Amino acid sequence: MPNPKVRAIAAFLRIEHARWEQAFAQALEKLRGARATIESRGYSVESIRMCTQPFPDWLRDVPRAQALATLRKMDDLAVATPFELSIGPAMRQDGDDPAMPRLLAEALESARLLQANLHIAAGDAPHPRAMRAAAETVLHAASHSARSQGPFNFTALACVAQNSPFFPGSWHDGPGNEFAIGMESAGVVEEVLRAFRGPEVSGPRGRPELISALALHARAMSDAARDIERSTGWRYLGFDPTPAPLHEVSIGAAIESFTGERFGSPGTLAACALVTGAVQAVPVRQVGYSGLMLPLLEDSRLAQRWSEGVLSLDALLAYSAVCATGLDTIPLPGSVTAEQLVRIYHDVAALALRWKKPLAARLMPVFGKHAGEMTDFSDPFLNNARLQPLP
Repeated sequence: MPNPKVRAIAAFLRIEHARWEQAFAQALEKLRGARATIESRGYSVESIRMCTQPFPDWLRDVPRAQALATLRKMDDLAVATPFELSIGPAMRQDGDDPAMPRLLAEALESARLLQANLHIAAGDAPHPRAMRAAAETVLHAASHSARSQGPFNFTALACVAQNSPFFPGSWHDGPGNEFAIGMESAGVVEEVLRAFRGPEVSGPRGRPELISALALHARAMSDAARDIERSTGWRYLGFDPTPAPLHEVSIGAAIESFTGERFGSPGTLAACALVTGAVQAVPVRQVGYSGLMLPLLEDSRLAQRWSEGVLSLDALLAYSAVCATGLDTIPLPGSVTAEQLVRIYHDVAALALRWKKPLAARLMPVFGKHAGEMTDFSDPFLNNARLQPLP
């Protein structure tokens, strides 16, 4: 099997509003060198990424119109270059300025590669005001963006730590000049699990082989990272071994190859737990989610099962008890209300707080469409799926 793609080399920066263009230019030069280092080792790189400290910090004293213009200019630069950009959380605490989510909602109307998030739970407490702000941000972005794709660039975070290379859940408030790496390795999981197909999915079958296969590529990234540290002067934070899927590189297909049943059938949760356990046992310095990622619309098999009605919000929440990313890229009817979104956020936050695990909710209402209709997203990362009614 060819080497999996590297989904992201993510640089963590501290910027000032007055000098952000110079900071981005310097980081881009180093990221391109990092890409060349990894590609010289036989791995293709899907994207290079930059994550700033929380954007309210460097936009706090900037007039609103100028702040919005800056965010749009950043997005234009990201598209032209290209690179992906996370500007971090609009709110980290429940008492933070609610004007920042409103500014972000307006930026998401036209954002293409600019991404952000908001914390709905942290430590041992939910953030109800932030949940309301997240719901309003999502509804505004869905109703004001082309094909309702604006919410794809936004997620609500519950107990998610800093320094993930996977966007839009990435954030940091560190010193900057640091980086992390994430990989698109769902195909590696499928290759291993296919050899252990059978009804007994709760035992250790395939776990050592899966750890070994994932570790092979994780160690290759750690070796490359040492060269990148020397050439850039940045500090390597670690590798996120979460086996990210994309379209036909499908974690849904990997699980099905193991259970012999459709994803969502009995045995699915046990298989998800097995993969998560193997991921967390990979012997490298780990950052980010470090679990199992189930981004519904980014994975062709998961999108298919959702369209068939095999998967539901409740099922995905149940899998989140043993996975890492919660409700990711979930298409919802355009009639969904802010109150319904807030209740979903409460469920995700409750699960994350109860089990002290990182979860997120990237919810995607499709303005003007109803249950039973197909989405018509045009983003290259998204599969289309049939909208299902909310219970």
